[in-house]
Amino acid sequence: MEKTKLGPHGFLYPMPMVIVGADVGGKANFMAVAWVTRTNYAPPRIGIALGKMHHTNAGIREHQEFSVNVPHEGMRVVTDHIGLTTGAKADKDGLFDVFRGQLAHAPMIAECPLTMECRVVQTVDQPSNEFFIGEIVETYCNADCLADGKPDIARIKPFTLTMPDNRFWAVGPQIGKAWSDGRGF
Repeated sequence: MEKTKLGPHGFLYPMPMVIVGADVGGKANFMAVAWVTRTNYAPPRIGIALGKMHHTNAGIREHQEFSVNVPHEGMRVVTDHIGLTTGAKADKDGLFDVFRGQLAHAPMIAECPLTMECRVVQTVDQPSNEFFIGEIVETYCNADCLADGKPDIARIKPFTLTMPDNRFWAVGPQIGKAWSDGRGF
């Protein structure tokens, strides 16, 4: 199959959409983020790459805490809205029911079926981004989104982002089982 060169782009399909929360200027602030990944199994850590110009970064740097909230498909419009709006000019605190867990400065969103509160363990300075690595202190999931005590993607109904076309996508049906399907290869 013939390949076409596209240049040095990071096309990772898909990227999970999350909402990152942090206290900035004494109130909860939220931003839409798709550059998020697990970075370590034990202790559990998650990383978020945020452009240096974002308002949320100041709160994460100040308090060394943030939250990662997984919105459901029905939250697509409000998620996009907070990605288009800076907390430096607009108050995003009132857009959600905010709750807090063990960390004082990692505001979480009650409407999101899955949330995690994180304590920063490392910040990696990049040319245009800051990569915050946070240890997951606690994870919260709506009871109706659990199956056998584990988060169920079909019930959570997360959505993803593709770039550079900037489109949101629903998650599709299960097609197999990891660490199992390849055993008979």
